[in-house]
Amino acid sequence: MNQVDDFQRSWLLAQLGPDSDPTDLERWFFWLRSVRAVALEVLGERRAKLLADPLKVTVDGVVTMDLQENLRGIERQIEVVRQVPAPDEPSGDGEQASEDLAMAWLVPARRYR
Repeated sequence: MNQVDDFQRSWLLAQLGPDSDPTDLERWFFWLRSVRAVALEVLGERRAKLLADPLKVTVDGVVTMDLQENLRGIERQIEVVRQVPAPDEPSGDGEQASEDLAMAWLVPARRYR
């Protein structure tokens, strides 16, 4: 059975927020087999829930509720998830996407005597 590892889980929680249910994420990952697909599916569900109800409700003289910015925020997050590298996808050189550590030695530009 394919399960989400700790790094993938933390990437998903960074994209979806800490209140996301880890069990739900595991279930989606088992079905979709990609953390990016899981994030896009969850964000798509959130977007669909917002669109199912009116985005703006006004009760004259009492209250106004406007969810249009929430919708725009979810759509921006969907674009971010599509663009950033996911931890379980190969990079361009055929290896797993990861952060590379580079080391550079600092040498003086001129030598003093």
